[in-house]
Amino acid sequence: MKKENIRHILEKLDQVYGITKKGFYHNQPWQLLAAIMLSAQSTDKQVEEVLPQLFQRFRTAEQMAEAPLEEIEEAIRTIGLYKNKARNLKKCCGQIANEFGGQVPGDIDKILTLAGVGRKTATLFLADAYGIPGITVDTHVFRISRRLGWASGKNPAQVEMELQRILPKDHWNRINFQLIYHGREVCTARKANCGECMVREWCGQILDRDKKGDKKIS
Repeated sequence: MKKENIRHILEKLDQVYGITKKGFYHNQPWQLLAAIMLSAQSTDKQVEEVLPQLFQRFRTAEQMAEAPLEEIEEAIRTIGLYKNKARNLKKCCGQIANEFGGQVPGDIDKILTLAGVGRKTATLFLADAYGIPGITVDTHVFRISRRLGWASGKNPAQVEMELQRILPKDHWNRINFQLIYHGREVCTARKANCGECMVREWCGQILDRDKKGDKKIS
C-alpha cells in the first residue's frame, strides 16, 4: 500500500474516532492491568460495572493476593469466565506484590511472566498505563489491517510486526482503539460495510477489487 494512502487513512481515523480513549476506571497501574485482564471476552460495560466496588474491596495488589479466591469470584461473578479470571487475578497480584514491590513493571518481558497476562494484554497495558508505544493486535485490528492491505500475516504476532514497519510510531497506541471502534461500527466481522466507510477510497482491498472488477468483499 502507498504511504500516502496510509497517511490519509490515519488522518481520517483521527478525525472520526479521536486520538485519545476513555480508559477503564482505576487509580493505580495494577488496577488498570486487572481491568484489562477482566475485559477478555467481556464487554467494557460489564467490566466497568464491577470495577468501583472491586477496587473499594481490594485496595492494593497485596489485599487481592491475600483474599480468599471465593471473595474475588463473588466480586466479578457477572463477568464472563469469572472463575478462571479470579484465579489469575489472585496469582498475578501475588506476583506483583512479592516480586515487583507492589508495582507493575514497565518492561514487557517482566509483565509477560505474570499469571493470565499475554502479549495483547501486556502491550495494551504498557500503552495505556505508561505511554510506551506498542500495537495491540486484537481480532478487530487483525481483521481490518488485512482488509485495508496493511498486513498479510497469518497470526497476530506477524501482523504486529508488519504494522510496526508501516505505521508511524506516534500512531501505535491509538490504532488499536480506533480500529476497534471501526470494526464494531463499520468494518464488522460479518460484513465490510464499504458504502458507509470513511476510508474506502484508500482501502487496499477496495482498490484491488475495483482493479480486478470483483464486487465481493467478505
